[in-house]
Amino acid sequence: MGKGKPLCMLALLLTASIAGCLESPTDESMLSLRVDYESSNGTVLETYVDGELISLEQVVLDFDFSKTTSTQELKSFGVDLMDGSAPVLVNAEETSIISISFDHHGVHNITLFATDQNDDQQNESVSIRINLRIEWTEENTNEPLPLLFNPTPKNGGIHPMMIEINSTVENPTLIDGIGGGGQTVQFSWNIVDELNDVCQSKNGQAEDGKEDTWYTIYFSTHLLHELKIIPEDGQDYLNVHQNVSVIYSSD
Repeated sequence: MGKGKPLCMLALLLTASIAGCLESPTDESMLSLRVDYESSNGTVLETYVDGELISLEQVVLDFDFSKTTSTQELKSFGVDLMDGSAPVLVNAEETSIISISFDHHGVHNITLFATDQNDDQQNESVSIRINLRIEWTEENTNEPLPLLFNPTPKNGGIHPMMIEINSTVENPTLIDGIGGGGQTVQFSWNIVDELNDVCQSKNGQAEDGKEDTWYTIYFSTHLLHELKIIPEDGQDYLNVHQNVSVIYSSD
């Protein structure tokens, strides 16, 4: 009996020591990243009048980190555009929303992240798809300007799926000696790449006071291109309304 008591005490001490080693540190972080955003795509709009850029509407996306939680105090939220620029950071105590603007088309693979006071960090990768729409207007011209469009993304990422073109040429009716000349006009549409190859073309004709439209889808999404309208010599003034869209796959 006398020898049993010391053995029991030793067993209790060893058990207590082992239990203490298995306890979790009180400052361990449990960081859970959750970011809400209404959309992961959008369309940049460029508006031209008589060949001059008059407005550029960027795509602005809001990323809401308010549902991100941690057992430690949250320090910062951030968005890394993965383009070599510094990440956009905000103080988690001051705001939970980061707004990012996109001004050129492409698929942008970005990283969202949150950091707590222990410098533990959680990341989430998101692909943002930005299309481009060009709206082009010319009034009373007998030499329509070429509409330039570049399907190559500036970020060097994947190329768009297609180019959608909708071009209308109007032959306005003569009013008080101004405008069209009361005759039918002939012209041609041409899509020309930077190698001066004509990739698509179509002949058009518009009677006095009428219009003609060319709608086409174009799948060559490399190289700089021009959309040209070429009237026959000696013809009167035209009105031109065009939309060119650079479109990425939704996959």
